Amino acid sequence: MYSERPSRLTGAVVWTNTPSGSGPGRVLPDGCMDLLWHEGRLLVAGPDTRAYVTEGAPSAWAGVRFFPGTAPTLLGVPARELLDQRVELADLWPAAEARRLTARVNAAGDPASGLEEVVLGRAADTAPADPLLRHVVDALDAGRPVAATADELGLGARQLHRRCLTAFGYGPKTLARVLRLQRALGLARGGVPYAETAVRSGFADQAHLARDVRELAGLSLTELLGRG
Repeated sequence: MYSERPSRLTGAVVWTNTPSGSGPGRVLPDGCMDLLWHEGRLLVAGPDTRAYVTEGAPSAWAGVRFFPGTAPTLLGVPARELLDQRVELADLWPAAEARRLTARVNAAGDPASGLEEVVLGRAADTAPADPLLRHVVDALDAGRPVAATADELGLGARQLHRRCLTAFGYGPKTLARVLRLQRALGLARGGVPYAETAVRSGFADQAHLARDVRELAGLSLTELLGRG
């Protein structure tokens, strides 16, 4: 079962997931990075460009999902270095610090709450992310073209691309595509017909929606929604 709640860290979400069925799990691209707890270990999930499929027997996970673009400042590593990866925290931070924080989370009654406390402590000692990044996310999520977004922010196309690589792991066109996928899934899960979903989320047509879902998620939209 999956559940989530807003974190006390602005824009972040605290979540837990204990799968009830068998078979692999599937994490879809969403423009975010996560700090994860799994079987007593702390890991960092980098930004995904395609569905991340989990293997092995179903087991409990907990995490803090950061608002797009904010994790690299907190974690001290550019997003592009973690693209499509799950990495042990000890590979990113000094080993002694990673061990201390892992022990702290494991000692907590609830790993998700323990993770949140770690994140809040880190945020208190870290400068906030560039506020321009929030404008990038908001503009692209509203369907604004990349060139228009760069102009609105007073940036050249190359400047915007470089900032996006550091903050999101990929360029603004890929970020826009991922955010569009999430908009479409939200509409379709709410019962909006596929053709209308395509138009409202910014696709050229339903066929375009179907291609993007298949490429990014590895399944058809019907399969994702469990309507097959």
